[in-house]
Amino acid sequence: MTNNLTGESRHPGRIEVVCGSMFSGKTEELIRRMRRAKFAKQKVEIFKPSIDTRYSEEEVVSHDRHAIPSTPIDASAQLLLLASDIDVVGIDEAQFFDEGLVEVCNELANRGVRVIVAGLDMDYKGIPFGPIPGLCAIADEVTKVHAICVRCGALAYISHRKVENERRVLLGETEQYEPLCRECYRQLQNHEESLKRV
Repeated sequence: MTNNLTGESRHPGRIEVVCGSMFSGKTEELIRRMRRAKFAKQKVEIFKPSIDTRYSEEEVVSHDRHAIPSTPIDASAQLLLLASDIDVVGIDEAQFFDEGLVEVCNELANRGVRVIVAGLDMDYKGIPFGPIPGLCAIADEVTKVHAICVRCGALAYISHRKVENERRVLLGETEQYEPLCRECYRQLQNHEESLKRV
């Protein structure tokens, strides 16, 4: 590891994962790390799944509206073609990519690229989501960030879906999802189950 004049460390080949529930600041942290790398005169490129058009088709945008230019892509394999001659690769909403993302990130890191990945660790049912578990397993560093439970103020555990829809991938914001702690989520699940039995 070497330091340049701005104090930003250059990590030859590594994978950093930032994961957690919705509204926990994952994208905000990804943008922060990418901007620091850019200030350090590193060549950076950020990618996002092309299906994520909630705030912008061309930018990665956090829930509090901080934005950074990005390249939308359809499949993880495209990263290998588009990330040549890049020092730092950022990947947002990684849970929406195919399972090949794990191997792609590993290959990029082995080439000497710093890969920063942000994504949901679980879906709305609490099931590990897409390639995130595999990425956490091979990552050099994993940062789990937390939203605040909207019901009790504890650290949130899950992104609870407030609308009736069984599709695993449903893009949304506060109208569709709310962060809940484990206990509030469990109580809500028990309440919903009791209503079904009536």
